This record gives sequence, structure tokens and C-alpha cells, in this order.
Amino acid sequence: MNGITLRNQWVVQAPVDAVFRILTDFERFPEHFPEVAEAVRINKRKGNCLEMEATVRSFGKKFQVRMKTQILPGKGFISDNDSYQFGTSGHEELLLSEHAQGTLIDYTYQVTVHKGWLRIIAVPLLRWYSMKYWEKAVIDQLKRILEKR
Repeated sequence: MNGITLRNQWVVQAPVDAVFRILTDFERFPEHFPEVAEAVRINKRKGNCLEMEATVRSFGKKFQVRMKTQILPGKGFISDNDSYQFGTSGHEELLLSEHAQGTLIDYTYQVTVHKGWLRIIAVPLLRWYSMKYWEKAVIDQLKRILEKR
């Protein structure tokens, strides 16, 4: 199997518009989420469609990712991402909706591992580690930013 689907949901005690503003401010990702983003550069912007290059961190390594992202106003974003260096590509969906306690974040990432030798290690590791890391590095940090009261 070349791919894996990672999915989780979280609730942040903040309005959808506040969560949306932070999670779609890609150029400030390194400031807000330094554990996952070292640098983000928007190369092209046409309306709500962005083409970006990012230096990201995962599994203790830094690597480059090219992203083609569509911002869904007030609802989140979808993105097709390629990391030739790491040998993966993926389709990412981060969708926001109102929840009784604030904002529901529904996150799905479909990852394809292209390198056969890496697939043996990466697929089980992705299943076990990715969502835990994303929650710690992004969701918990987002809560620290928005839930300080």
C-alpha cells in the first residue's frame, strides 16, 4: 500500500473566524507553529488559490514542501503538497465548523509514500506518530494562542 489516510478532529474554544485567521495565515506559520514550520513563502496568489514553498519539520528532520492551496473563506483550506526530498505527496483538508464549545477542526491528510524502501518504515510511523505530533505542535499551540483568557 502506497498511501495512508490520517484523520482527526479537535475542538478549540474560540470562534471560527479567529481559528480561520490563524490557520490560513501561512506566512506566519513559523511564528505561530515553530515546531512544524521553519519558513513559508507564497510564490503565487490568485484569489483564494496559493502556490507556496515551505521548509517544514517532522520526524526530527527539515525538508522542503511545495503546496498548491485553496483557501475556503471562513471554512479552512485544502492543499495538494509534494515533498520530493522526503518522497511523499499528499492531499490535505482542514475544515472548520461551529461547535457548541467553539470551533470544530476536522483534519484529513491523505499521504502517498513514493519511495518503496521508505514505505516500509514510513507508513507504520505515519499511522502512529503524525496525528499525535500535529496535535502537540499545531492544535495545542493554537489553543494556547486563542484560549488565553
